[in-house]
Amino acid sequence: MKKYEFFSKFNDGVIIINDKKEVLYTNNVFKRTFKDFVNLEKLSHRLNFDICTLDGDNLEMYSPIYQAIASEQDFFACITYQNLQKEISYFNINAIKRSRYVVIIFSDVSAETKVNTLENEFNTLNDKYKKLQDENKNFIKIKQKAQAQAIKMVLINKISNIIRESINISKITNSAIKELSSMFGAFKIYYASTFDKSFKIEQINKEFKNEIGTIVRFDENTHKTIINKEIVVSGCLKEHLTANNLKKCAFRIIVPIYHLNQLLGIIVILSHQKRELNDEIDILESVSAQLGNAIIQAKLYEKDLKTMSELQTTLKELKDTQVQLINSEKMASLGQLIAGVAHEINTPLASINSNNAVISKFIKKIDNPEIAQTLRDINELDKEAVSRISNMVKSLKKFVRLDEADLQDADINKEIDLTLDLIRHETKNRIEIIKNYSKLPLIKCYPNMLNQVFMNILINACQSIEKSGKIIITTGFKNKNLTVKIKDDGKGIAQDKIDKIFTAGYTTKGVGVGTGLGLAISEKIIQKHNGKITVNSMPGKGSEFAITIPSE
Repeated sequence: MKKYEFFSKFNDGVIIINDKKEVLYTNNVFKRTFKDFVNLEKLSHRLNFDICTLDGDNLEMYSPIYQAIASEQDFFACITYQNLQKEISYFNINAIKRSRYVVIIFSDVSAETKVNTLENEFNTLNDKYKKLQDENKNFIKIKQKAQAQAIKMVLINKISNIIRESINISKITNSAIKELSSMFGAFKIYYASTFDKSFKIEQINKEFKNEIGTIVRFDENTHKTIINKEIVVSGCLKEHLTANNLKKCAFRIIVPIYHLNQLLGIIVILSHQKRELNDEIDILESVSAQLGNAIIQAKLYEKDLKTMSELQTTLKELKDTQVQLINSEKMASLGQLIAGVAHEINTPLASINSNNAVISKFIKKIDNPEIAQTLRDINELDKEAVSRISNMVKSLKKFVRLDEADLQDADINKEIDLTLDLIRHETKNRIEIIKNYSKLPLIKCYPNMLNQVFMNILINACQSIEKSGKIIITTGFKNKNLTVKIKDDGKGIAQDKIDKIFTAGYTTKGVGVGTGLGLAISEKIIQKHNGKITVNSMPGKGSEFAITIPSE
């Protein structure tokens, strides 16, 4: 603007602002000096009084630029300016009021040629400041108390927020010592819990984390002061009785943490900044009370969690025991039934065998060759039938093995064959059994229990094949581990049900068809062998159960 061209010849920076705080003009010197100038607000953030004793709630009045605008008279001040590179420059500003406009002239006094002038001006201002300081001692005291109170409230609120947000003792104590470390300029600070008649470090600043677990003891007088719930403030050359000497004397604060009359622990603050504790004592006492309540709450919560965990473990053990009792009762009943049936079958079998022996002798005396041959054929069929019945009874007795409760060596391939014999009625003329048996060493196990597992999986596989299909059984031994894989091409298991199939009471067969205990019992049996059982299944493509059992 032409009417402001007069200011372009100034050697100082000039800025013209109207009463709406709008920048109307800046000369070239101003633009060079304040290269990062964007607007009045951002400029004001980078300007500060060297000395400012203003009070009031209007924060803008703490900015020299806004005070120059608001001043009803011409205004002068010594200020500092910090650019984006954090470099500080010193200026005298003169504000000239003209109607609705204010002209602010920035005179750079940073150069060495103006140091003396600046020093004189500073001395003058310093004298004025001292006079004001003398006149406002009461104000300063109130201000200091207010600041201390504000710091106290901020610190206590931070710790209170942490307590509300967390019930973890480590997090609570760690946050508290972090805040106190900042407040007291501590080079070392830690929380130590009560341990016998001493203390054990639980949380400490990371530079000393190797000291976690260290036992800390103090002299008798210090210990008495802690017991009396008093904060200990002293200079020391040793942090505690068993510590090494410090390189130089330290300022030590010990804050006891109590809940009612129970001493929970202490916070130890070590600093090289010696200071008088006045209002800080109140802060430390408030923090101590907050921490005492927080630690007790956290301990109660941890105790509740532990109790809940123990109850859950007990409930799981009860369920497991229930499944095992059901299985044991079922196997015992099955054993008794099979023993009775075997006895009842063996008696008529003995008679049939005896009769066959007698008939075979009479056949030799028959003269008619055709009749004799017919009787021989009948006799052979009877012998084969008796043999099959006898073998089936033996297989059933082997499967149950009520007299074999201890670990014993077993050929797992033969045990699987035994199980297949018992379910022949499920597979005959419908399901092809493919055996991929490896040469296996004898495995120390509970054979009757493993047969029960094989039976459950094979019956499930047969029932999942609706018409015809095949079951592939693969055995192997590697790295001292037995593996048995049973794969079928049945209807498979839905993905959302796979995680539930080993849960007691869960069945995919519908109400009245399955008990939901077969696979749950199988899992417990494999766990009893220190092994694991897994399943991989795709709907429409079948399932594969994999069993792994260590041989040692």
